[in-house]
Amino acid sequence: MQQDLLGRVALVTGAGAGIGRATAHSLAARGAIIGINDLKQELVDAAVAQVIAAGGKAFPVVQNVATRDGIYDAVRQTAGYAERFDILVNNAAWVRYQSVPDIQPETLDRMLDIGFKAVIWGIQAAAEVMSAERGGAIVNVASTAALKSAPNSMVYSGVKAGILGITRAAAAELGGRNIRVNAVCPSAVPTEGTQRNRNVERDARRVASTPMGRLGTVDDIASGIAFLASDDARFITAQALVVDGGITFTTL
Repeated sequence: MQQDLLGRVALVTGAGAGIGRATAHSLAARGAIIGINDLKQELVDAAVAQVIAAGGKAFPVVQNVATRDGIYDAVRQTAGYAERFDILVNNAAWVRYQSVPDIQPETLDRMLDIGFKAVIWGIQAAAEVMSAERGGAIVNVASTAALKSAPNSMVYSGVKAGILGITRAAAAELGGRNIRVNAVCPSAVPTEGTQRNRNVERDARRVASTPMGRLGTVDDIASGIAFLASDDARFITAQALVVDGGITFTTL
């Protein structure tokens, strides 16, 4: 793989598993030095070891990014590792699907803290440490649920739609500093974290409705994120890249 991110420093939140871990691998394969963030030490250590075993460079960033202090500490720790900060991937999330009558305050608060507020604080923190000369790239992980919703997903769809608004507003404000802000919108992707919400029948319907004829993988999403973080996307900002095999905008 091309080494177009050689020497750049990236923080990927929620990188202990799933899309975040795959993104860490993808960015490291392009030469970036990766701060791998998650809440659990054992997940972070395992992910760091996997990147290093694959020939990449990574280091642990164990912080709770659901708080402003936590995401700020994660960004500062990453920036201090190699005295620079180039890429932020806001990937961390916590998801529960509930019908309208069943939504509970603790569920709403946690989803907002991790999936919405952390994106705002992360952008704020990253903008403080990104070089005025080099700029940087921020990629926020949204979802096709921001564009096309289903029952029992009011909070989830609202959070992910909000990320698209954050992305556009931040891109408008930070573009003059050569900081690009984009989002990816994955469709349903099998991960460790989504297993509780999966069933064979629903997945079969999704495959049948997808022009590409399969579900996406974490590597599919990671490739989209790596593209937006790279210089190949140097004039792309305020965008939402839909990585879904075509299911959102087609009817089969």
